Amino acid sequence: MIKRVLGLTALLGVAAATPAAAATDLAGTVAMGCSGSLVRMADSSANDPALVLTNGHCFEGQSPGPDEALVDQPSNKLMDLLDGKGNAVASLRANRALYVTLTGTDITLYRLKESYAQLERQHQVRPLTLSSERPKQGMDIEIVSSYAKKVLPCKIDGFAYRVLETANVTKDVIRYNPECPPGPGYSGSPIVAGGKVVGIHNTSNRDGGSCTMNNPCEMDRYGNISARKGAAYATQTYWITTCVKRGNQLDLHKPGCLLPD
Repeated sequence: MIKRVLGLTALLGVAAATPAAAATDLAGTVAMGCSGSLVRMADSSANDPALVLTNGHCFEGQSPGPDEALVDQPSNKLMDLLDGKGNAVASLRANRALYVTLTGTDITLYRLKESYAQLERQHQVRPLTLSSERPKQGMDIEIVSSYAKKVLPCKIDGFAYRVLETANVTKDVIRYNPECPPGPGYSGSPIVAGGKVVGIHNTSNRDGGSCTMNNPCEMDRYGNISARKGAAYATQTYWITTCVKRGNQLDLHKPGCLLPD
């Protein structure tokens, strides 16, 4: 069950930060073809415009090329906001794509016109909090998929130095334990550990191929290439927290920002 820590009165208080869902169910996820989630930073406030996170390869416009990031793009992306049981409680529409890239990571960060407080008041759904810390090997995680309407328990098996899939290269990539079986449609699903988002699922090797579409491979720091059928990966999300200022404002020039500009 989601822990309802703060009531609506506290949520709407002048100085109150918006509360967060715990993510052992589907509350706060969004369905948009890919999976996604309503997210906040640790210091986001209740009245900040709400943010939605999914993969860069799920962006509805032209995909960014290698070494390219799209910043503050217009968007009309339509998505369904889900409750804990996976029922759609609202149809939402993004008004901006704040950041889209397939370089180094694989993320799209949307902004909605609604605030967290409005979504809580109208639909009783709260966001998930992005962790500001790099996850650790061996952590228990949950892959929360709005597409499959499942919460899949897994572990972090380790980290790939680089993952290559066609022309896209991601860095310091979460690798799940071999028994973890996310499939098509899980793209963009939040990866939750300790009640916070530490990554989003982005790809898996379906056929045993090497470095091709839907068949990612790993490259170590010495250039050695390996691939395993069934290997599945998530891009880390703490990078995002290093580039967002108060008010949910993206600032790629903020000192310590890790996102490619």
